[in-house]
Amino acid sequence: MKLPAGWAKMAVRGGLGASLLFCGATAKAQSANVTGEYECTETRVAGKPLPCKSAPLSLKSDGRFELQGREGQYLVTGNWVELNGAVLKSRAKIEAGHKIVFRFYNKKGLCEMIYERRVAELGKIRLG
Repeated sequence: MKLPAGWAKMAVRGGLGASLLFCGATAKAQSANVTGEYECTETRVAGKPLPCKSAPLSLKSDGRFELQGREGQYLVTGNWVELNGAVLKSRAKIEAGHKIVFRFYNKKGLCEMIYERRVAELGKIRLG
């Protein structure tokens, strides 16, 4: 099939633009490395800080998560982590300082659960 003059260039440019668009979106979606173990450091209910008693959150390098014995897949999209499991489906915002913040409403108002990545402290771990 022969295209009229100018159409071939437009088709190539359109294909290139579409591929850059899709590749760019994929690269952005996977840009944040959130893999690791997180502990809940604070809970806020209706603006009042409370100690957090929630179980740790584990985000594994293969795209799986574990929280309170519940497991599923997670996906990083921009500044968001989306958890998708059989029982648990949620979305949390990635914030500065290796924090993941879940926000939701209940009968008491806005609730926030702040998880921070556990980082091994230098000099506190023996190797061997």
